[in-house]
Amino acid sequence: MTTPFHHEPGTAPGPVPPPECPAHGLAPGGLRRFYGPEAENDPAGLYDKLRAEHGTVAPVLLHGDVPAWLVLGHSENLHMTRTPSQYSRDSRRWRALQDGSVAPDHPLAPIFTWQPVCVFADGANHERLRGAVTDSMARIDTRGVRRHVNRFSNRLVNDFSLKGTADVVAQFAEHLPMMVMCAIFGMPEEYDDRLVQAARDMTRGTETAVASNAHVVSALGRLVQRRRADPAPDFASWLIEHPASLTDVEVTEHLRLILIAAYESTANLIANVLRMVLTDPRFRARLSGGHMTVPEAVEQTLWDEPPFTAVFGRWAVGDTELGGQQIKAGDALLVGIAAANTDPNVRPDLTANMEGNRAHLAFSGGPHECPGQDIGRAIADVGVDALLMRLPDMELGVEESELRWIGNIMSRHLVELPVKFAPSPQQEIDADPLKMMSRPPRSRDDWEVSSPAARSAPAPAPGTVVPPPAHAPGAFPQGPGSPEAAATVPGQRRAGAPARLWQAVSRWWNGY
Repeated sequence: MTTPFHHEPGTAPGPVPPPECPAHGLAPGGLRRFYGPEAENDPAGLYDKLRAEHGTVAPVLLHGDVPAWLVLGHSENLHMTRTPSQYSRDSRRWRALQDGSVAPDHPLAPIFTWQPVCVFADGANHERLRGAVTDSMARIDTRGVRRHVNRFSNRLVNDFSLKGTADVVAQFAEHLPMMVMCAIFGMPEEYDDRLVQAARDMTRGTETAVASNAHVVSALGRLVQRRRADPAPDFASWLIEHPASLTDVEVTEHLRLILIAAYESTANLIANVLRMVLTDPRFRARLSGGHMTVPEAVEQTLWDEPPFTAVFGRWAVGDTELGGQQIKAGDALLVGIAAANTDPNVRPDLTANMEGNRAHLAFSGGPHECPGQDIGRAIADVGVDALLMRLPDMELGVEESELRWIGNIMSRHLVELPVKFAPSPQQEIDADPLKMMSRPPRSRDDWEVSSPAARSAPAPAPGTVVPPPAHAPGAFPQGPGSPEAAATVPGQRRAGAPARLWQAVSRWWNGY
């Protein structure tokens, strides 16, 4: 079988030059490496070079000079992610694995090694496994999550608020998502610095990535054993109880998948939003002036600095063509998220405001689109808002040119973000233990959307005009004890009520 790459699969790659070598970006034969200094330090420049040389789909080399295709075009990425019949998620199709070109201890093994999880499945098996994940996520109380995010955020800020300086990557962005996810999973006692560092390390293609992956899997395996014996109202128990009847291995691997995807993406997203606030005066002015909300700032960041820059991978089911390139059966492909978000056909002007436009590929697309993206948005929205509320005068503590990143094929991680601010008093944190974050049982015919305090209030008389909630757009401020603040949104009374209205009310109430 022919291959478009100069490095034939099945042929052991030659010695990889050291990172300092100028040839590290361009391999013998003219192919560009999708790892090393060039890819890490100037990914946008690399995308431009690949577009100029190859168009919307470009051949690249992964660690060890293993060949793959990087999909750069927005429409090409959508086609690939939406056509699993041509581009499978089953990594066992990879020709380089079949012929031994890629060893089991490859630095990227934690990413591509097949596991019994939905991201490596297609068809009916994918529907079964993903159904267990999405059904379990539907049981999460988003309002409860937001309350915990706010509590955790203030707890983290308390650790440095009196000092007047901090690194909001190491002391905030890297810890908040792990704290929240451990609480959602039902394993708050497992949260520690070692778990945070292992989650960071295992996707970077380092020499310790395999050991870091083993540490994460071990912690999750202990959780599954506990919940098999003693179920609780948490995500791990819901996966175990789901009618899909997942095995312990399937449950553990899905927890691993969700934990790492949610943690890595949200930590990067929080850091990227804060960097834009601290380095872009116009961005900060729009935010502080009320012309842009924190959720809108997060969405703009998802366009400009997506938390995952690429996703590996897809594998060609058969010979096909994509973006003018001849793709062979068993070829590996990467979803080029950051490249697609800057595709000139979609964004001819990269400085244009993308407010209200969710066509970005920050959460991929197709049947494997991230099912937990709203949880990630909630953590970022509430976390960034809580930090800026506590430290409104926060400024960058170093020159912008001093900021550094660590990159890999999946993400670009801001190493540190030093800030300075006027010392702020610590805030009293409710010491109450974590309460359940599951949605309370609800009758099928109970469609009322209201706050807990309002549920006991009598329904308004027919014809009564109910004012909007105090923090709804266009509402006047109301005191927490005022009758207006306790008013409820009337329940749905007939089957013909407009569905879109109630979807909008529900999404607003849940913080979307």
